[in-house]
Amino acid sequence: MTTNPSADAPLLLTRDGAIAHIRFNRPKVLNAIDSASAAAFLEACKSIAADASVRVVVISGEGRAFMAGGDIAQFRDDPASIPDTLIGPLHEALQILAALPAPVIASLQGAVAGAGMSLALACDLAIAADNVRFNLAYVNLGTSCDLGASWSLPRIVGLRRALEIALLSDAIDATEALRLGLVNRVVAADALAEETQRLAQRLASGAPIAQGMLKKLMRAASGNDFQTQLNLEQVGFATCSATSDFAEAVDAFLSKRAPHYTGR
Repeated sequence: MTTNPSADAPLLLTRDGAIAHIRFNRPKVLNAIDSASAAAFLEACKSIAADASVRVVVISGEGRAFMAGGDIAQFRDDPASIPDTLIGPLHEALQILAALPAPVIASLQGAVAGAGMSLALACDLAIAADNVRFNLAYVNLGTSCDLGASWSLPRIVGLRRALEIALLSDAIDATEALRLGLVNRVVAADALAEETQRLAQRLASGAPIAQGMLKKLMRAASGNDFQTQLNLEQVGFATCSATSDFAEAVDAFLSKRAPHYTGR
């Protein structure tokens, strides 16, 4: 997997062992996403998907915000470009991330608005600083949502609450975000990077085949009937129990030692 060496790039892709970091890098505009950063995000996701050694993906934003939504300047200057050069690449990228066996963590601070909130909702887990402020915000620009918000938000908070969040676009602080299940945990702002890394390392040390199967099962469950899901669970367990990692986990448990997973 390649990394982006330019500190001025709209997005930075770096590696820390088995952890891949995608960091939006337009802090002067609160990481508002434009066509260039959308294209870079898609390329980063493709690069990660092609690297089987990646066990965890962390998505974050440089500066005081995760992402304040789409770039309003592009909305004003070239609205016709938005569906194909902005939304299209972002949707392709999110499909790649959803299909990855690796868990995807959103590390959030400050403004998480519009496309930023949709992106955060699309991740598998979310950790937030106590200064985070969510706002779906699309209706404030006279438009509907993108990046899967209409799929993920009702599944996280329920239909009526999702409609309230979407139609009223009130700001949601960290305490309320945690209560609603928009994030998994809230930490002090100055501890966000450290706590995100601790969570990522914990996941990276886990059994990657089992984690990938659990992610696949959980993401498929809402579209399946009970019998179909039971069948998928049986197949999934059979797949995992045939791996070396399963044998290692059983032996480690019986030997009262920590397991070492190889992803095989």
